[in-house]
Amino acid sequence: MALLQISEPGLSTLPHQHRLAVGIDLGTTNSLVATVRNGISVVLNDEQGRLLLPSVVRYLEDGSVQVGESAQAAQNLDPSNTIVSAKRFMGRGLKDIGDVSGSPYRFVDIPSTGSGQAPGMVQLRTVAGVKSPVEVSAEILKQLRARAEASLGGELVGAVITVPAYFDDAQRQATKDAARLAGINVLRLLNEPTAAAIAYGLDNASEGVYAVYDLGGGTFDISILRLSRGVFEVLAANGDSALGGDDFDHRIYCWLLAQNELPPLNPHDTRLLLTRARAAKEELTEHAETRITAVLSGGEIIDNLLTQQVFHEMTRNLVSRTLQPLRRALRDAQLTVEEVKGVVMVGGATRMPQVQRAVAEFFGQTPLTNLDPDKVVALGAAIQANVLAGNRSGDDWLLLDVLPLSLGIEIMGGLTEKIVPRNSTIPTARAQEFTTYKDGQTAMSVHVVQGERELVADCRSLARFELRGIPPMVAGAARIRVTYQVDADGLLSVSAREMSRGVEAHITVKPSYGLSDEEVTRMLAESNAHAADDMRARALREQQVEARQLLEAVQNALDEDGTALLAPDERAAIQDGMAALGAVLPGSDLPAIKRAVSKLNELTVAFAQRRMDNNVARALGGKKLSDLEM
Repeated sequence: MALLQISEPGLSTLPHQHRLAVGIDLGTTNSLVATVRNGISVVLNDEQGRLLLPSVVRYLEDGSVQVGESAQAAQNLDPSNTIVSAKRFMGRGLKDIGDVSGSPYRFVDIPSTGSGQAPGMVQLRTVAGVKSPVEVSAEILKQLRARAEASLGGELVGAVITVPAYFDDAQRQATKDAARLAGINVLRLLNEPTAAAIAYGLDNASEGVYAVYDLGGGTFDISILRLSRGVFEVLAANGDSALGGDDFDHRIYCWLLAQNELPPLNPHDTRLLLTRARAAKEELTEHAETRITAVLSGGEIIDNLLTQQVFHEMTRNLVSRTLQPLRRALRDAQLTVEEVKGVVMVGGATRMPQVQRAVAEFFGQTPLTNLDPDKVVALGAAIQANVLAGNRSGDDWLLLDVLPLSLGIEIMGGLTEKIVPRNSTIPTARAQEFTTYKDGQTAMSVHVVQGERELVADCRSLARFELRGIPPMVAGAARIRVTYQVDADGLLSVSAREMSRGVEAHITVKPSYGLSDEEVTRMLAESNAHAADDMRARALREQQVEARQLLEAVQNALDEDGTALLAPDERAAIQDGMAALGAVLPGSDLPAIKRAVSKLNELTVAFAQRRMDNNVARALGGKKLSDLEM
């Protein structure tokens, strides 16, 4: 029996119509755009038949802009105005970039926009003015949009743009902003490893557990996915947002400096040697050795022979840095190496022999390379875009992506309460109820944090907002529901609602820049390395909060009934117990605090009983038994 498909008026796609949607791989080194034609995803060429668009933008003095091959050709001649690898600066402050002394760029640090706010995204000074990484990326996206519309013969409905799985909220938001500047409607941001899995799963009809190893020009991601009857479920994601092919180039660059005993270079010579280093890296993928030659601006002649063996040795620790995230991802997915059916290689940097050999040894199998690692991400994004544009039903397959880092809230004692744990399937919404700490409290500050540690000080602050209008009640009586919503792009919004009156506050989390290069990988690593310390610290903070609440409650009771219900020696004993607890409370001796709390509880048992009896007697005073009968 056939079922009719009913759409809202004006929204249905006519049988002869095909909505033009594309998948875009906005890469650190190269970018691509792909679409689905006749049910097959294909990468779109430019007018010269080239698939790859170098992610290079050059700003000229007359205000014009060069993008792609023409900009790449001029990078050695005009290094300060030719921006390469802008993706590494997306959503980042100057302090996140690290040492910039050897960089050809003129960075501009953007100050804080308000009290308590983080500095803004770093920008770059060019002859055409100060430009942000978002503007640079927008120029690349404009070129890809123009290529797509020229090739497809019409205006785009939208695009799926891929991002590294470990891009945080600020980096994702920066990518969406770049697309908006380029006039592109973003149908969805899709994690790069997930896009690759879509391409492999649909093209090869694969099923089982797969690892997607994605080493691009600027970032490294590993995702563990289960493919089963059209369901693409991401089980775990990990990676290093500050590791990519650029770092391998830099090792060769540093080797050249050392071999030739060169002093710090000017921007022109720095860019020249980095370009030669990249060419040498690519040459060593196919050959046992390569010769690097260059003439610097001061007349120095560079002429060095670099062998594959020396290159592999100088980059050994870079390759090793990719293996630790593999172990963490497998542990999070609760899988062993033997349970992984296949390993998909993504990104041009995976062509390096030492990378392929290390991955093969780790998983005990030859990685899958039957799809071009440069194309596979764009191909998968095109398939997803085709579904979201309504050109084909997505009912025969389902995509379940995950959140790479936990999202939480600060609670009393500077502790982190995780609300959305890492590797939660997105989109998702999680809610949890909290209450007030003090009597008569009418406002609550909500501090949104990201990370895996138990203490807020060890996590990343994302946003703060206040909920006001809470009715004054005794401590613990109010009910405040805090809801975290993460959309399919991995972007977060948070709301807090007081349940009795319905007052509500809401914030869409848009930090001015994202996690630092080290912080993303540090968060998961330290959550394991410091797990025992974190649990002890959490137990201490929780005990300190309980102790302060006890001291406050006892003091209130003494003020109200101490004179009437306690003998002088009893009151003195309780006050001594309070003093003893107050003396150990600021310290870190958890057993001592517990003993002091226990001792004070013992000293106040009789007092609490007398207060209860007194309150009952006061409530029943002057009443007859018949008055109490129901």
